[in-house]
Amino acid sequence: MNNNRTIKLNVPFVTRLEGEGALELSAKGDSIEKLHLKIFEPPRLFEKFLEGKSYKDVPDLNARICGICPMAYQLTSIQAMEQLFGIKLPKHLVQLRRLMNLGEWIQSHALHIHFLAAPDFLGFDSAIHMAKQYPQILQRGMLLQEAGNALMALLGGRSVHPVGLQVGGFGRLPDRKRWDEVRTKIDNALPAAKSLIAWTTTLDLPDYSHDFIWVSLKHSKKYPINGGRIVTSNGLSLTYKGYAKQFHEHQVAHSTAFYSLLNGQDYLVGPLARLNNNYMILPNPIKKLITQLGITFPNQNMFTSIQARAIEIVYSLYEASKIMAGSCPTGESHVPVTPKAGTCCFCTEAPRGMIYHRYKLDDKGNVVRCTIIPPTSQNQARIEQDLKYSVKKFGLNHSDQTLKFFCEQVIRNYDPCISCSTHFLDFKILRS
Repeated sequence: MNNNRTIKLNVPFVTRLEGEGALELSAKGDSIEKLHLKIFEPPRLFEKFLEGKSYKDVPDLNARICGICPMAYQLTSIQAMEQLFGIKLPKHLVQLRRLMNLGEWIQSHALHIHFLAAPDFLGFDSAIHMAKQYPQILQRGMLLQEAGNALMALLGGRSVHPVGLQVGGFGRLPDRKRWDEVRTKIDNALPAAKSLIAWTTTLDLPDYSHDFIWVSLKHSKKYPINGGRIVTSNGLSLTYKGYAKQFHEHQVAHSTAFYSLLNGQDYLVGPLARLNNNYMILPNPIKKLITQLGITFPNQNMFTSIQARAIEIVYSLYEASKIMAGSCPTGESHVPVTPKAGTCCFCTEAPRGMIYHRYKLDDKGNVVRCTIIPPTSQNQARIEQDLKYSVKKFGLNHSDQTLKFFCEQVIRNYDPCISCSTHFLDFKILRS
């Protein structure tokens, strides 16, 4: 292949949150002249939709931001407002919320690994084609997804856009029969999850490691989901209030989504960032399994993200099983809520990475102004920089089709929250 050719690859579809975006790559010889991850979907305006809405309505509206991780958006807003209102939940309600988050991680990671990422590593262009030769892989994926969905529906009423969460707790507690049914699903899924980690070590994972900053919540005792400080690999440890001083959004010409930078630098959020920051506080049985399989953290190879997601599935099932080993919780499903005026903010860890919410409320608890920064928009600049580095190292002398496939793999490592299936890149190639 002539490496002096001019390459213009226009990729019509990639997106941020269940929408559409594009990738544009221009190169001449061995030099990349332009590489843009272009988000062109119309603004979804959730922040404006929420203005004037009561704190009671915010969780259900926020669930509509994402059909894959709705509870992360709900609980980020809920916990921000609970801090402002001075609400402290009893232990059983805190544990039930964690169960829902664990379920969301399980179903999201299982979907990505088995239906979106696995075809890349096994040489297929879709999960449907892969199923003919590897039906057991998709069967495992569906088993794990079912377990995750069951946890989400246990308290949310349904797994997609659940309705059970509210400021102050839940609309209701689960019944004993359903609790026992879901506990059985979780226990039955754990062996499959452990085999999943072992399976990821059999994959031929490329290594395009390079220096970058990673960011996640970090907790002294528990793997972080709904609590902890914001920790960066370059030495920052922040409260939620400190987020706005260090992280800044800006608009670029090729994207309708804001870019988020940490003091002017791109950064990673997501499973690999979480494990890099929190590996040492994983339960000892999981760390032992990881060590036996030869997986190490921290690392800066984004292709190991598939292993990070598999590890988080095992962790989520492990912790869910421990929580559900106790009896079905009884008592109050929520605590009293007295709204007050003020500004509040919070961060949680969605499957794809850290979410930041900030709200200004009036004395009736109505939203005056809000800011919502999802993981994919935070990763957008990092994806571009990864592509620039990895594509050049991979080699621009490859065919257009080979470059297309490689770009897809690099982007899919981040599991960007989009509405499309595995083929979210559709190349239109123009050559000079």
